[in-house]
Amino acid sequence: MARVFIKTMRTVYFDYNATTPLDPHVREAMLPYLGEIWGNPSSVHRVGRQARALLDEARDRAAAVLSCKPSEIIFTSGGTESNNLAIFGAARSLRSKGRHIITSAVEHHAVLNCCEYLAKNEGFELTVLPVQPDGTVTLDALKNALRSDTILVSIMAANNEIGCVQPVAELGALCREKGVLFHTDAVQWFGKEPFENIGQFNAELVSLCAHKIHGPKGAGLLFAESPLRPGPILFGGGHENERRAGTENLASIIGLVEALERFVKEPVFSREQLAH
Repeated sequence: MARVFIKTMRTVYFDYNATTPLDPHVREAMLPYLGEIWGNPSSVHRVGRQARALLDEARDRAAAVLSCKPSEIIFTSGGTESNNLAIFGAARSLRSKGRHIITSAVEHHAVLNCCEYLAKNEGFELTVLPVQPDGTVTLDALKNALRSDTILVSIMAANNEIGCVQPVAELGALCREKGVLFHTDAVQWFGKEPFENIGQFNAELVSLCAHKIHGPKGAGLLFAESPLRPGPILFGGGHENERRAGTENLASIIGLVEALERFVKEPVFSREQLAH
């Protein structure tokens, strides 16, 4: 009788820049918010007030990790929405001061497409900075591109395709010196690069999301330095201090905060391990 051998296939997953598996501790922290704690944080009754208190606590916890004010945190549906809110919200709010915006050629499409839309449809002028062979933007390139009517610069902190790390602290410091708003898409930074506090980026606007650091998909936040108030891009309610309409996804927000606390201050992906 012929023998039949069945080979068992095993998946080895390397695409952690695309997404990471949900950490078991993060999943466990989320579970109560998928069951017994189900209220709408905007409701005025007891069930809603309980959810609101826990949302406020989550915001405080996130602020403690980032070393910022709780009021400077806007919870979003992820990195794409955080980038859209930063760029559309800031550019439209500042258009009376100028209509020139700057980004780089290697940004995620969640940034590039926003900038291109503003240039094509809303009368903004866009400068796309070239990068060096290693993918980085030079300080001189940004310095030469800045104009008197420049209102916003958006340069990512770390690239999702080739992994290059941009000199965002220096780029942001130049923007502050010139009085220009600076946004950084830091989605790929958190959990991989050393993090001390949100001020290290020298950015008024910083985007991050949960699923790159073993948190849930569909959860992110935008840091918006006080007193900056980017105009909303979603309408329909006074959620997130009237900056982002839509009932807060409390379970995913808890997952985001749990992942921030576990995997950011001490990066979950250590440089030593990655080097080997």
